[in-house]
Parts: sequence; C-alpha cells; structure tokens
Amino acid sequence: MEINDQNLQALSSYLQQTLNPSLEARKQAEKDLATVECQQNFPVLLLKLVSFDSVDVAIRVAGAVYFKNMVKRLWRVDSEDKLHADDRVQVKTLIVDLMLTSPESIQKQLSDAITLIGAEDFPEKWTNLISGMVEQFKTKNFHIINGVLQTAHSLFKRYRYEMRSDELFTEIKFVIENFGEALTQLFEETLLLAEQHASDVNALKIIFNSLVTISKCFYSLNYQDLPEFFEDNMARWFPKFLPLLKLQNKLLFTDDAEEVGLLEMLKSQVCENVALYAQKYDEEFAPYLPGFVEAVWELLLSTSQEVKYDLLVSNAIKFLTSVAERPQYSELFGNEEILENICKKVLVPNMKLRESDVELFEDNPFQYIRADVEGSDAETRRRSASDFVRALCKVKEQSISNIFSSYLGHLIEEYTKDPSHKWIDKEAAIYIVISLAVKTKTERHGATTSSSFINLSDFYNNQIKTELTSSTCHPIVKSAAIKYVMTFRSTLPREVTISTIPLLSQLIADKCIVVHSYAASAIEKILIIKLPNFQPITAAEVAASFEVMLTNLFASFSVEGSAENEYLMKLVMRSVSLMKDQLPPALVQHLISALTGKLGEICKNPSKPHFNHYVFETFSCLIRGTCAGNPANIAAFEAALFPVFQEILQKDVTEFIPYTFQVLSLMLELQNKPIPGQYMALFPFLLSPQLWERPGSIPPLTRLIQAYIEKTPEGVKDSVNSILGIFQKLIASRSNDHYGFYLLNTMIEHMETTVLQSFLKSVFILLFQRMQSSKTTKFMKNFIVFMSLFAGKIGAGVLIETIDSVQAGLFGNVVEKIFIAELQKISGETEQKIAAVGVIKILTEGPAMLNENYVKFWAPLLDALVHMFEESVDTSTPQDEHFIEIEDTPGYTTAFNQLVFATKKPLDPFAGTVPNVKQHLAESLQKLSVRYPGKVQPLIQSGVKPPAITKIQEYLRAANIVSLN
Repeated sequence: MEINDQNLQALSSYLQQTLNPSLEARKQAEKDLATVECQQNFPVLLLKLVSFDSVDVAIRVAGAVYFKNMVKRLWRVDSEDKLHADDRVQVKTLIVDLMLTSPESIQKQLSDAITLIGAEDFPEKWTNLISGMVEQFKTKNFHIINGVLQTAHSLFKRYRYEMRSDELFTEIKFVIENFGEALTQLFEETLLLAEQHASDVNALKIIFNSLVTISKCFYSLNYQDLPEFFEDNMARWFPKFLPLLKLQNKLLFTDDAEEVGLLEMLKSQVCENVALYAQKYDEEFAPYLPGFVEAVWELLLSTSQEVKYDLLVSNAIKFLTSVAERPQYSELFGNEEILENICKKVLVPNMKLRESDVELFEDNPFQYIRADVEGSDAETRRRSASDFVRALCKVKEQSISNIFSSYLGHLIEEYTKDPSHKWIDKEAAIYIVISLAVKTKTERHGATTSSSFINLSDFYNNQIKTELTSSTCHPIVKSAAIKYVMTFRSTLPREVTISTIPLLSQLIADKCIVVHSYAASAIEKILIIKLPNFQPITAAEVAASFEVMLTNLFASFSVEGSAENEYLMKLVMRSVSLMKDQLPPALVQHLISALTGKLGEICKNPSKPHFNHYVFETFSCLIRGTCAGNPANIAAFEAALFPVFQEILQKDVTEFIPYTFQVLSLMLELQNKPIPGQYMALFPFLLSPQLWERPGSIPPLTRLIQAYIEKTPEGVKDSVNSILGIFQKLIASRSNDHYGFYLLNTMIEHMETTVLQSFLKSVFILLFQRMQSSKTTKFMKNFIVFMSLFAGKIGAGVLIETIDSVQAGLFGNVVEKIFIAELQKISGETEQKIAAVGVIKILTEGPAMLNENYVKFWAPLLDALVHMFEESVDTSTPQDEHFIEIEDTPGYTTAFNQLVFATKKPLDPFAGTVPNVKQHLAESLQKLSVRYPGKVQPLIQSGVKPPAITKIQEYLRAANIVSLN
C-alpha cells in the first residue's frame, strides 16, 4: 500500500463510515479496514492521516482509536507477524512526536498505543524511548511535557502489579537510570513554577496536572522495591511533598461538591506515596514520618464531608492505617485521649452515611452496591475508616472496643426512640459492629474469625432479625441488616445462617433495588459456604423456600432498573445448581421459557456482561442437571435455544458467539446417536475461516468440532481436509497450538485410521516444522501426548513407520530428544496416563525398537517412564462447580468467558482397557519377554538405572509375575 493521496482519501472514507449510525455501514467499513490493515505501510498511512490538521477531527480520533486497537491485536507476534518489520520501525520513529503535538483527544489514544508497544518492545527493542521522552522536558512546553508524563505513567503503571522478577527489576533499573534524575528535576522546577504562577489559574491547572502525574510516576517507580536513586534522593522529594499537604489556593478549588480538583488529586497522591513508604520502607522513611502524621491528621480535621474529598480522605486514612499497623509506631496511638479523638473526629464521622450516600442509594443503586458490598469499596471513606479501626485494634483492642461500645449503645438508643428519623444511627451501628467484629475475612466466605467485641448471635437476634422482618424499617437499614448476614454468614451458628434463607427469600420481592439485590447476593453467598466448621447447605434445607425464591427473583426482574440485575441472575444460577436433578419438570420448562425470553431480549443489546454470563451459566447448569441422566430431555432445550442461537450467529452478536458454541458443545456431548439434523446443518458454517480469526471463538469452537468428531465421525469424515486446515492454522500459533492438538487427538481417538491414513505424514511434517521454528514446553508436552495417543490407538509400529517416512531414522531422534528428554514435564493425571500407555506400546509393541538402530534407546526410555511414574502426580481434581466463584475462574476474560457449568470433564481414552498403568507395564514386559526370550531382562539390567529396576520388580510382583523370560 503506497502512501499517496488516493490511499489517504480511501482510508479517510473507511474511518468516516465507522462513525455511521447504520450498523450495516459500520460493519462494512470495519471489514474494509480489516482487509488492508496487514498491508505494508498501512500503520504509517494511518498515522499520517491522524497527523493532518486539515482532516476532520472526528476522523482523526477514529483513526487514532483504530490504530490503538490494531496495535493491541497485532503488535504482539504469535504465529506469524502480520505487521511488516519496516512499519514497526517507522511507527516507533513517528508516534512519540505525533502524540506530543496532537490534540488531547488524539494524544490519549496514541499514548495508550505507545504503552501497548512499550509492553512488548521496551526496553530491548525500543531503547531510545525514554531518552526521547526526557529530551522533551527541555522544551518547557507543558502541553508536550504533560503528554510525556501521561505516557510515562501509563508505561510505568504496570510495575505496581507485575510479579517480581529479574527481568522486571532490570527494566525498572534501566528506567530509573535514564529517567529518575530528569523526573526529580522536573518535580523541583515545576514546584518553583507553581509558586511563581500562584495567582494565574490557567497556568496553575497545567502545572498541577504535571505535579499529579509526576507523583503517580514516583509511586510506580518505587512500588516494587526502594530504588537506590530514590533512597539517595529522599531529601529532594519528601520535604517538598510535606508542604503540598498543607497548601491552600482558592484558584484550584472547584465549586461543584462532587468535582475533584487538581489540588485534591495531588494531595491524595502524596498521601498514597507516603503510605507506600510508611508500609514498605519504614526504616528509611522514619525521619520524615512524624511530620507527615501531623500534616495528615490536620488535613483530615480540616477536610469537609463533600464527595470531592472522598479519595483524599480515604488515602489520608490509609496512611495513618499504614503507620498504626507497624509495632514500632504504637506509641503514637497509645494515649487514650488520642484514641478518643481519632474515634470521635475521624472514624465515626467517616463511618456514618452522608446525604450524598443516601442520594446515591436512591438514584444509582448499583453504584451504591459496588461502593458498599464487601471487597469492592476500597476507595471509600467508610472502607478506609473500617481498616483503620482494625489496625488500631491490633494495638489497643480493648480501648477501641470500650470507646466504640459507648458510641454503639448511644446510636441504638437514639434509633429506638425515633426509628423513622434516626435510621441513619441504626445503619451506623450495624456498620460499626461489622468493622470491629471482623478479624479475618475472605471474599468467598465473608468473616472467617471475629473479635470478642460483641456476641454476633445476640446482636443478630436483638438488632438484625427484627429489621429483616419489619415492614416499616427504612430500606437502607434493611440493606445494612442483610449486609450483616452476608458478612457473618460463616461465623454465625449454621442454624442461624440457614434460618435467614426464608427471610431473605421474601426480601427478594422488595421493590427497592439495593434490598432485593443484597438479599439475592446474601443467599447466593450462603449457598456456596464450604468450610470445615460449616457443612455445605443441602438442597433439602433450601427446598421449602426454593419456589418462593425463584418466583420473587423473576418478579424482581420486572422492577424498573433490575431487568438485567446480575445479583438476581447469579442466585437463579446458584439455586438451580444446588437443586440439580431435583427440579420438577414443570419448573424446568418454566425456567427454559423465562430464560429464553431473557436471552432474546439481551441479544438485541448486550450491555451487562456479568448478567449475560449468568444467563448462559444457568442454561448450562439446567442442561447438565436435567439431561445427563436422561438425554431425551435435551430436545426441549434444543427447541428453545436453536432459534436464538441461529439469530446470534446470523447477526454476528460477537459477545455471545463463544457462549453459544459452549452450550451447543454441551448439548451435543450429551446426545445419543444419531445426532439431530440441525447440528449437521450448522457444521459447514463452523469451518468458516473467518470464525477462526477471532481469538475468543477458538477455545469453544475447538471443543464443538471435537464434539462433532466424537459423536458422528462418519458424518464429518468428508470434512477431514478442512479440519486439518484448521489444525494447521492453530498449530502455527504459540498461544493456540494446544487447540490444534485437541482436534488432532480427537480425530486419532474417534476416526477410522483409513480415513486419516493419507494425511498422517503431512501432519508430522507440519509438527516437526513448528518444533524447529518455535519449540516451547507447552508444544513439546502436547506433542508427546499426541504421539502417545497415536501409539495407543493406531499402533506403535504405525507411529514409527510414519515418522521414519518423513526422514529415515528420524524416530530415534524423536525418542532421544523428545520422549526421553521431555517425558518428566508431562503433568496432569490423564495426560500422564496417555503418555505412559503410549510409551509402553512403543517399548513392547514396536518391533523396530529392538532392532540395531533403536535398541540403544529402549532402556533409557523405560527408565524415563519409571521415573515419571514415581514423580509426584498432579492428583488435584476440580471442586464441585456449584462451589466455584464464577468471576474467579480461569478464562474469564473479555476474549473468552469460560462457562463453569459447561466445562468438559477430562476423559481417559484408555479407561476401559488400561485401569492400572504400572500393572499394564508389567504385563506388557512379560508378553514382550515371551516373544523375545532372553532379550528383555538383559536390556533392563544393563541399561536401566538401579532405582528404576527396583521399581520394575515391584510392578512385576504386584502383577503376580515372577520373572521375565
């Protein structure tokens, strides 16, 4: 693709069409762009277009967005590099300067693109990135400087969460050596500019924006460990951070009570920075700590309750929490008067609901839930205050308990006098109990140990149960009462927790979104408790409430705002999982109808990913629970789902296509032969190359093709060439090669050898080519499993002959360099068994292994096999799907969302023929010694290591074999 006016005009037209209101026009434009994006010069042409001021800004922004997404998709090389090497060089030459001179809307997109490129190429393949950015500081142009800082922040931010490694520390060291001094000088110079322009509001906004980002970069660069540069230069940073916490400038204040100003952002980041040092580098930070404790304390006392200060207050309290957690600073909080002041002036005010919180509860219930429900309110005042309480309890638990006991009694007394007006006091009382009573907790089980602050059962009976059953209690108090049950579900007596299920089931019908969402969430969390001291809830214990629960769940979907309520749908899923095959047929049919209706609605505009996920999980759970024992039941699901699935595929609802393939796989795997014609009508579509271009479709689509091969090998034998074409594409990819092996293994296991015979040599040639070009541990493990399955199902002799047909004597290299060298890396019970059976077949049923060319490998291969037997085997088994927390399952990503309840169980292809591999080895060796008397025992004695010989003798005795011939 040449860089000329004609191509620029065509590209501009395509981008303009991506903004067209017509879905059809947008999709066509996306296809047009996809056809040209891999042509040489396309990335450079796109950046040229984005750079032209004469082009409409909307088109330039669209181009920048497309460029960023293209980088995300194509910059990382998997199987083949779809970007030309010269384009990669050109992009890195152009993009930084273009980003710095572009309008802010474009600058943000290009900055993100630089971050994505940097994640792959920096620093090894982009060594001049940092030096080029530092050079821009000399321009003194803060539009450019802020662009550089924003890019640096995006680039360095990953240092906060990446695993520690030598490679990571080498990169951070490189960055600090080339960027640390420049950043420090810029910090010092920018502070001077802030003083000089203290009365210029426009200048101040630009300057403080820089200071905020500088402070964020400081945090990222110091997060993993204390770098030598920053340790040596603490005096250039912290004495300047301190006055920033005390700084006041009315020009930087915002009039809006919710709009966070730059000054608040800066103070908040400074608090985060000093909290990091107080927590991780307390010895080095000790000289500065008292001054910051005093400054942060004064900051908290002088900061109002307005929403715009929430993050600042939260981070300020977090700093004090970091200090309180360190035993060496316990004297700072040891005085009873100090503790009383902390509780009275900081903790209690930040634990009580404000008017803004009540408005959030009423106007944006789901945001309220996200801010309040356990584990998700990390940035709120209440959460920080609660954490501070727990930190203080580690130092002075009795004193804190005594102080809060008096507050608690007062709050409950006030509420009792006037429940209709003093309900905020009751909510605060419940929150205080939760804060002080929780000692340890997990996301899965809530509080797992509690303090002696209060008797949890008594508080439930006296203060919580009445609110759950009251018809006049304020919804916020009712929500707090439910949250109490949710928090202490594992620590309350089991009978108390179970007794809440009928009460909560009734509350699911409440018209308040927060109340019915909390009620549903509480039951869902109760149903998955699985602890040594808390036996799982059984279906029998829920049966009496089940129909009421389901009725109320589907009724609440009709409440305005809750049509796609993920908390309700998650409970539908979990309750169906609990009941499994105990669901009455009429109720199953009702669920199919109601869920199909929901699926039809959300297909039109998929906007709630968690809700959508739970809908498909529920279908999967219903199908598995009701059809596994009676495949005839599948017909009802097929009748309901096939029309919707066809619509999803025809309209290309990309969010739902991976789900559709998974549910189709599940239904097909449960089918008895012959499979219905509607599946066969769909099969040719599944082989379409464009479907396999989408990374998110590859895992479920592979499984679906496997299901076809397994269930109807005769029906798909005419498509072997197409399936192998897909295998060839997958095997070339380092990230998808295992899916290629899955297809190949299924074909070997279920198809007639005569169908595959003519393709086998070509398959091995492809595999050897891939091994030579890109050998990875994953590939080698899968290659061994494939060859072992081949030997076990088709025959060791055929395996040897086929490999040697590629190149004479090649099988000897395969045994030595692959089987013997890599066999110990095989993990997983099923994989190890397949490998073992295959190796046994090679040793005892491959005549060529005893000829003069290969006999030297026989004993070392047997030794490697015994060694694999005696190594620790991965015997872990997945826990019951019912207890799996859906969001935490591997594979839950935007590209591919694994359905837990549709997961395919690993199948042992030798389950019926080889129950015990060690016994199978002993018996096979005995048969071999009969065919070749006097040959096997000497081979073992001369070539197998003594420890392995001892084990072989144990296997023979266990199989009642006295000796080998």
